[in-house]
Amino acid sequence: MADEYGAMSSNGLTYEHEGPLTLESGEILPHAQLRYNTYGTLNSTSSNVLLINHALTGNSDLASWWGDMLGSGKSFDTDKYFIVSANILGSCYGSTSPTSVNPETGEVYGREFPSVSIRDTVKLQGELLESLGVKSLKSVIGGSFGGMQTLEYLFTGQENGPPTRSSIPIACGSHHTGWQIGISELQRQAIYADPNWKHNPMEAKKGLEVARMIGMISYRTPHAYEEKFGRAVTSESKPYGSDAEWNVKSYLEYQGSKFLTRFDPITYVKLTEQMDSHDLARGRGEMEEVLGRVEVKTMVVGIESDVLYPVEEQRRLSEGISGSELVIVKSDAGHDGFLLEQEEVSKNVTRFLNSFE
Repeated sequence: MADEYGAMSSNGLTYEHEGPLTLESGEILPHAQLRYNTYGTLNSTSSNVLLINHALTGNSDLASWWGDMLGSGKSFDTDKYFIVSANILGSCYGSTSPTSVNPETGEVYGREFPSVSIRDTVKLQGELLESLGVKSLKSVIGGSFGGMQTLEYLFTGQENGPPTRSSIPIACGSHHTGWQIGISELQRQAIYADPNWKHNPMEAKKGLEVARMIGMISYRTPHAYEEKFGRAVTSESKPYGSDAEWNVKSYLEYQGSKFLTRFDPITYVKLTEQMDSHDLARGRGEMEEVLGRVEVKTMVVGIESDVLYPVEEQRRLSEGISGSELVIVKSDAGHDGFLLEQEEVSKNVTRFLNSFE
């Protein structure tokens, strides 16, 4: 199976929030920063800006996960746009996170890192954009967790940063459902079950491996797994019993092991909790009314075979946002189709962005 991400890096620029940051939970971060990258040049009216948001385990290096869409003449045209991509608050790729040192104690936060919501991340994105001199955004774009940030920008972002003229939420819904929270919780429970979690949580690596394996199942489809692996085993293995070395087992173990080189257990727990906070209606009224307030031009994109964020959610989202366009990308790749079907996603993003100034 193709990998959804290339090499991960924490390289980039840093935005630092002035003073302590009060979070939606009421908890306080003594110091908060976002790692970010920019591409292209800001125009004279400071309005040719695209904000691109990454998914759960991504980073601000746009080229490493949507690289086929970035560059001269592409969807994220560096000759035409000023493109900003920021790392999520709480992520381990340069933003303040559980791996950061708490300036008040001189020790790494670890499990003491406070509860961060998507609204906290998006609030800082707005501040970052203002610090860069951005007056308005042409569009906010993102898939999965990035799509949730994109939707939240239409509320929290515009209250704390420059307005946007459009949005493109991809492979997500208006809120995290019981199904999605359940899958997040299953992954967290795998980490909690690791004997190291209680006293040395950064070493709960076996739990994190299993959590990643669970994620990899939810990101694809039964058809994709059957087509790629079926009942195949390694050449010296029998296709039954405890010693069966199924090819799918080897794949999942490889993905889990590889994940340890770029993530840690505490950050994964905290980011899945942040993802579960996604709910556009929380504290704002009924969802139908909240979506009805969205006035910017919007294209909602779903992946036909997505079992994690089914297309019914994108249909409801599009129906709720007046005048929005719904695009369903044909793919057998499941949820990861938003990363793997870059040609089809790119075609629609380019068409949409070219349809208005």
